[in-house]
Amino acid sequence: MFIPTTPEEVRGRGWDSLDIVLVSGDTYTDNAYNGTAAIGHWLVDHGFRVGIIAQPDISSGDDISRLGLPELFWSVSAGCVDSMVANYTPTRKFRKEDDFTPGGVNDRRPDRATIAYTNLIKRHAKGRPVFLAGLEASLRRIAHYDFWSDSVRRSVLFDAKADGIVYGMAELATVELAERIRDGVDWKDVRGICYASPRIPDGFLELPSYDECRDDRRAFMDAFVGFRENSDPATARGLVQRHGDRYLVQNPPQRPLATEELDSLYESDFEDAVHPYYLTGGKVRAMDTVRNSITTHRGCYGDCSFCSIALHQGTTVVSRSRESIVREARRIASRPGFNGVIQDVGGPTANMYGIECGRKAERGRCPDRRCLGSRPCPSLPLDHAQQTSLLSEIAGIPGVRRVFVNSGIRYDMIVADREHGQTYLDDIVAHHVSGQMKVAPEHVSPRVLKLMGKPEREVLERFRSMFSESVAKCGKDEYLTYYFMAAHPGCTDDDMRELSEYCRTRLHIHPEQVQVFTPTPSSYSTAMYFTSMDSKGREVRVERSIQRRQKQKDMVVGRRRDA
Repeated sequence: MFIPTTPEEVRGRGWDSLDIVLVSGDTYTDNAYNGTAAIGHWLVDHGFRVGIIAQPDISSGDDISRLGLPELFWSVSAGCVDSMVANYTPTRKFRKEDDFTPGGVNDRRPDRATIAYTNLIKRHAKGRPVFLAGLEASLRRIAHYDFWSDSVRRSVLFDAKADGIVYGMAELATVELAERIRDGVDWKDVRGICYASPRIPDGFLELPSYDECRDDRRAFMDAFVGFRENSDPATARGLVQRHGDRYLVQNPPQRPLATEELDSLYESDFEDAVHPYYLTGGKVRAMDTVRNSITTHRGCYGDCSFCSIALHQGTTVVSRSRESIVREARRIASRPGFNGVIQDVGGPTANMYGIECGRKAERGRCPDRRCLGSRPCPSLPLDHAQQTSLLSEIAGIPGVRRVFVNSGIRYDMIVADREHGQTYLDDIVAHHVSGQMKVAPEHVSPRVLKLMGKPEREVLERFRSMFSESVAKCGKDEYLTYYFMAAHPGCTDDDMRELSEYCRTRLHIHPEQVQVFTPTPSSYSTAMYFTSMDSKGREVRVERSIQRRQKQKDMVVGRRRDA
């Protein structure tokens, strides 16, 4: 069932008002891939009256006020990606198209949407607290480098003048926040919340201030390291960071959902469709990607330096139960018009399903090593048999012709799984990719790979041999498609020449999938980009010129093209 987005729908539910109104920079697609819809259903399932206003017009108060004032609070999200990433290319050109906007034209999401929507509420619908949520707010919650203004910006809490931030995967924190406000109880000790305060709470760790981060690059890196090291719910301390005469207070992270809770969330009463109110604007292309797709787990311990998934979803992988996933697959297969193809069974990294370190839930992640990094930790129980069996069961459901895995796959995990890795790859190649299997080595220079947190080149070579064996077994024409990155911190023109030569002589390809590194908020690579140093203070060469960053890409693709 759709969550109300019009007054008529609110009355149709028998409600005379709403407890919470969710505002999003994406249009309203009712599925679990839309964070606003997921939070909305979770809140409704916990007894709250919820409405959604998607992509409100910021030139007037008509959209934002159409559902009236919520009884408890507003929740504002820029959408599933940072609005500046959604609106601009790595060369700072405006993106004309948007998959999350009806009609596909990028004309509905404002720059810095979290701030814009909060200002809109305060102009036209003030009187209730405003809490920020979603990826943009989560990754901009402390002083951070902003690539688009080439400056260090304050926490978005202060720039938006909001009452708080619900960071990370927000289901548990949002429900607890709503219960506290409803019951008139102080909410400022809820885990997973940020707020402003004139004082430092007892036991909280103070990071270098906003002014220090803005003026001193070593202080910026120290703040980032403290921020990153206190992101695990099992071990994190609360953090504070001075902004002028106030402190940003970040409570320790909320725990991840348990398997049973994750099952409940993903089996909510989603329509798996665009809300009719927004369909008048045209087709929403994002639905082509997520329709008939299944999420198997949350979290990622890959820890790629340029990725912020770990900071948002957490580094602990929580998998749905097999029974829940199969039930969802059966529901998809029973839908009218289902074409027999399940487009994806995966998550942030598809083959992390069911694979997690037993010590992490109780003691947290290891402070001195990564789970994967250049090579997987021997304590990680790598076993792909569970996912192989799951894919087979889904493929056997009546009405299902094909089951694809289009989420990213960590090939280093396959190589390291000596017992089941080859069998898993055989199955993927034979049944779950269509012509091409996509992998992301990102580079081949040992120095650059280390800065990226990616596996060594030799691991790619071993995987290619395993892939060739799988192709020979299945007798199909299957190929590897490689994703590479240019202009990452530490990457020089010589490194790109090395990559180009490797592609030509070893991979025998002319690569097309080469992206220019974009410094997105709160990634380790972005911290290196701004400071020109690694976390130990060692110098890192950084290419900042847009023209020279593009040149690094052109050295591999061989011709000029838009980023």
